[in-house]
Amino acid sequence: MILLGTLINAILIVVGTLIGRALRNIPEKIRETVMYAIGLAITVLGLQMGFESGNFVVVIISLVIGAVLGEWADLDQKLNDFGHWIERKLAFQESKGSIAQGFITATLMYVMGAMGIIGALESGLSNEHGVLISKGIIDGFISIILASTLGIGVLLSAVPVFVYEGLIALLATQISLIIPEAALDLFIKEMTATGGVMIVAIGLNMIGLTKIRVANLLPGVLVVGCIVTVMYQFNLM
Repeated sequence: MILLGTLINAILIVVGTLIGRALRNIPEKIRETVMYAIGLAITVLGLQMGFESGNFVVVIISLVIGAVLGEWADLDQKLNDFGHWIERKLAFQESKGSIAQGFITATLMYVMGAMGIIGALESGLSNEHGVLISKGIIDGFISIILASTLGIGVLLSAVPVFVYEGLIALLATQISLIIPEAALDLFIKEMTATGGVMIVAIGLNMIGLTKIRVANLLPGVLVVGCIVTVMYQFNLM
C-alpha cells in the first residue's frame, strides 16, 4: 500500500493532538513558560534548518517575492478567518487566532524539511515506509507539545501533511523521471532553508518578540521551486 506511511504519519499527528488537548488544563504560569520554551526550541530548529542552504541568496529572494505575493493575497487573514469559521462551526473554545496559529505552526514544522519528501518518494518508488513512520512518531510527540499550548488547530495540520506526502508518493515514479536528482536535491536543500526561516519567525512570535504574518511568507516555497528550475536550466547550480 503506497500511502501506508503517509496515513500513519497523519494518524500519529491526530493522536498526538488529542493527547495534547487532554493536557491543556495545566496552570497558566506553567502554560506560559512551556510556550516560551517551545518558542525557543522552534527558533533553534529553524536556525538549524536555515543553515542547510547552499546559496542563501535563493532563500532571501524566495522570501521577499513570497512575502509580496502573500501580502497581496492576504493569506494570513484568510487562514485566521478559516480558523474562526472552524471555531464557530465546531464550537471549539480556543483563544483568538489559536486555531490558525496551531494549524500554521504545525503544518510548517511537519511539511518543511527533507524527511517528508524523501520518505514519500521512498514509499512511492519501493513501497518502503520506514522514513515516514519514523517521521510520524516524531510529529506525534511534537503534536502533544504543540496541542497542549496552541490547541486543536494542530490537528488540522494532518490534512495538508496527508495530501502533500500522498501526492508525492503517488507521483514518485513520474517525479523521478521528470526531475533530475541534482535539481531535486537542490530544491529540498533550499526549501528546507526557506522553511527554516519561516519557523524562526514562528518561534519569535511565540516568545512575543515579533508579530510576523508568517502565513504571508508561504508562497516563498513555490518561488524556491521556480528559482531552482531556472538555476538548473542555465547550469547555475
